Amino acid sequence: MTDEMSPAERYAADRRRAADQATALAPFRALYDFDLDPFQIAACQALEAGSGVLVAAPTGSGKTIVGEFAVHLALAGGRKCFYTTPIKALSNQKFSDLVKRYGADKVGLLTGDNSVNGDAPVVVMTTEVLRNMLYAGSSALDGLGYVVMDEVHYLSDRFRGAVWEEVIIHLPQSVTLVSLSATVSNAEEFGDWLDTVRGSTEVIVSEHRPVPLWQHVLAGRRMYDLFEEKEGAAEAARREVNPDLVRLARMENQRTVHPRDRHKRGYEADRERERRSSGKVWTPSRADVIERLDSEGLLPAITFIFSRAGCEAAVQQCLYAGLRLNSDENRERVRAIVQERTKAIPDEDLHVLKYFEWLEGLERGVAAHHAGMLPTFKEVVEELFLKGLVKAVFATETLALGINMPARSVVLEKLVKWNGETHADITPGEYTQLTGRAGRRGIDVEGHAVVLWQRGFDPGAVAGLAGTRTYPLRSSFKPSYNMAVNLVGQFGRHRSRELLETSFAQFQADRSVVGISKQVQRNEEGLDGYKESMTCHLGNFDDYMRLRRQLKEREAELSRQGATQRRAAASDALEKLKPGDIIHVPAGKYAGLALVLEPGVPAGRSPGHRRHEDHQDGPRPLVLTAERQVKRLAQIDFPVPVEAVDRMRIPKSFNPRSPHSRRDLASAMRTKAGHYEPERHRKSRAAAADDTEIARMRTEIRAHPCHGCDEREDHARWAERYHRLARDTKQLERRIEGRTNTIARTFDRICGLLTELGYLQGEQVTADGKRLARLYGELDLLASECLREGVWDGLGPAELAACVSALVFEARQSDDALAPKLPTGNAKEALAEMVRIWGRLDALEEDHRIHQTEGVGQREPDLGFAWPVYRWASGHGLDAVLSDAEMPAGDFVRWCKQVIDVLGQISDAAPTDSPVRKNARKAVEALRRGVVAYSSVG
Repeated sequence: MTDEMSPAERYAADRRRAADQATALAPFRALYDFDLDPFQIAACQALEAGSGVLVAAPTGSGKTIVGEFAVHLALAGGRKCFYTTPIKALSNQKFSDLVKRYGADKVGLLTGDNSVNGDAPVVVMTTEVLRNMLYAGSSALDGLGYVVMDEVHYLSDRFRGAVWEEVIIHLPQSVTLVSLSATVSNAEEFGDWLDTVRGSTEVIVSEHRPVPLWQHVLAGRRMYDLFEEKEGAAEAARREVNPDLVRLARMENQRTVHPRDRHKRGYEADRERERRSSGKVWTPSRADVIERLDSEGLLPAITFIFSRAGCEAAVQQCLYAGLRLNSDENRERVRAIVQERTKAIPDEDLHVLKYFEWLEGLERGVAAHHAGMLPTFKEVVEELFLKGLVKAVFATETLALGINMPARSVVLEKLVKWNGETHADITPGEYTQLTGRAGRRGIDVEGHAVVLWQRGFDPGAVAGLAGTRTYPLRSSFKPSYNMAVNLVGQFGRHRSRELLETSFAQFQADRSVVGISKQVQRNEEGLDGYKESMTCHLGNFDDYMRLRRQLKEREAELSRQGATQRRAAASDALEKLKPGDIIHVPAGKYAGLALVLEPGVPAGRSPGHRRHEDHQDGPRPLVLTAERQVKRLAQIDFPVPVEAVDRMRIPKSFNPRSPHSRRDLASAMRTKAGHYEPERHRKSRAAAADDTEIARMRTEIRAHPCHGCDEREDHARWAERYHRLARDTKQLERRIEGRTNTIARTFDRICGLLTELGYLQGEQVTADGKRLARLYGELDLLASECLREGVWDGLGPAELAACVSALVFEARQSDDALAPKLPTGNAKEALAEMVRIWGRLDALEEDHRIHQTEGVGQREPDLGFAWPVYRWASGHGLDAVLSDAEMPAGDFVRWCKQVIDVLGQISDAAPTDSPVRKNARKAVEALRRGVVAYSSVG
């Protein structure tokens, strides 16, 4: 080919080659034994040209190579690079990778747990650590040239996402930002914002998966392709659902006969024929699925199960089925690695941690992976999986976030998950994120996503999930108290306000206003048309419709008054209930027979109780339901008065935490109440007939000229449409008003509250404000108030740990039925005082219109971890603490580490002469032992 070139062409090619060799990219590419993909080359070239980059590409496509090039550029130019990640596990993993490449002297690690070589030119850290550095004006920022934000789509996270935006806004302009994201559908919008706040930013989007992904459905013993093969068609074109699956779904639906149709002639004969034919489609067991994948050569596999208990049960089911995926030689290798990695665990803790059952699964090549596991155990599972010694992992969705643990296949048992409030279908974005783990680059020719057949399976819906790539990035940014004092301290209020208006949240809100404004214009054109259609030749039809609406509103008001009276009667009836009363709960989730355990007190008078917007007052009885659940009911469950239908004695031995005890008492209640049928409460009769105002309105309507129009009801329909559209248009106009400067307005309210409390004074941050600036977390202001008021001054280290736990802990399921066990003495009094202070702050927030529903403000402290952390800090053994806490070891360790983190902040923020400073450090030492000390990842 070179021989065919002219001398001029050869000269030009040599010049290009020489220019390429002169770039920093050429020696960087030589570090890898594979060639870079076009999107990686484009991103690296943009970086070398001095531009920031946003790289949005699928999981496993190699985005991190662009981050590694930023490290390469920083070292080559004698500057620093910070590599940030959303989770400590990912930070540890990246630190290990970079140390292997550049040496331990050039790479550092900073997370909440670890500080290694923090002055190195390349430092891996969690995003929170960098945010804190920026606010503190740390000297570590000197010479910083590049910041890599790995998994930047985390800024959608409603709990921690704001941190990403804070960092992006506050980084010095001299720093080049490298943003690495999963494939998001609005990458260009995010890139536009980055361009606005950071300067020149190249957006590089790749939807190409380096390892093709095949979609399957496993039904019974057969594996179906989800999409029909089309000869010669590209992957994107294979979007026709497999007709075999469609037929299968139709057949199963036809087999499902409604119970009321079973009397029909021939039903039994049809069912017998059905049994003899192909048989009902069944969902294969977990062990069957793994064996099937093994026989097809599709292991290793990750099966996503949206429940921790489900993951553990899956491992047990595989063990009971006799599944063995490892050879004897590999079993020995597993045992050696596990023993080496867990040698620091004391022997007495092994039984509590179910070590031997866990090891048995690992030796057979099977493991669970979820947040409730001990961090060390999770790390071992990850290591063995990457080495090919664990071939089947049952995981919750947290594994899909960041950890480098790809598989040949990914299995989804169900397409529904609990989202914290309800069971909801997984989104196309979640489906893409989960199945993105399938297919290991450089190992697998293709990856496989397998969905298990379930009753009511809809192949079209699954195809929609697999074929749609909508994963929009939505800002979760909200100002906080800590953010406010830090910003005012650095920039003053006016400049801080301007900075917050540059957030992605405000950028998205402003963009949405454009669309709403266009809708308002369209609505106004529609209103003109409706007005013309409702015009009546006999008189003012708008005036006539006003009279009709007033009549309707008056009738509705009378109806509401009746409902209010019923609610008042229901509240009075609740106050008369006594322990041992058997009642029939008339409405709500727990409708049916129930036994009153405690009558409850008005929520407004309970110092520690959350305020409910719909029912702030009224008794909240604690009951045992016929389904053996102990629940605290609310006024909303009693729309009508309730009476005791019977009474029974509650045994003194009754323990509401014991399933056995609940079962026995619920059974006794059902026996006692017999077959009670609740009386049907009649609806109250409307008083409309006797109301003089209504009579007057009806007379006025009949006397109006338009009432006699032949086209009256036709005009009325157009008038109703006009009224509805006018109401909708006003709402849109309010939304426009509400979305303009929303972040700045919230900031103003926060500053107003902080001024009232003495944390801010005009443009100045007071001494108390400077203390608040060192406290990060959801309950930053509550922690500061406790320090200021000396609530913790008289506490010992273990008692202080118990109190601090209330600032960080959040129970996985909000069930306030049972009061948590608490330490006695000073700690109990301090916790009660913390709840009182929170109540005062909550009222202040209400006054300043700072609403928790908007993600701003102080949630109620949760006392559920106070007893376990107190016992641990007091030196009790793991067995005793965990059995009392009813909590998995991994959760216990994670919460302990969060308590340690906040204790460290409190130690720094407390006055020098305060006993809290010394006791916070002692509490950290007391907590950092045993499982908490030897678990390296938080």
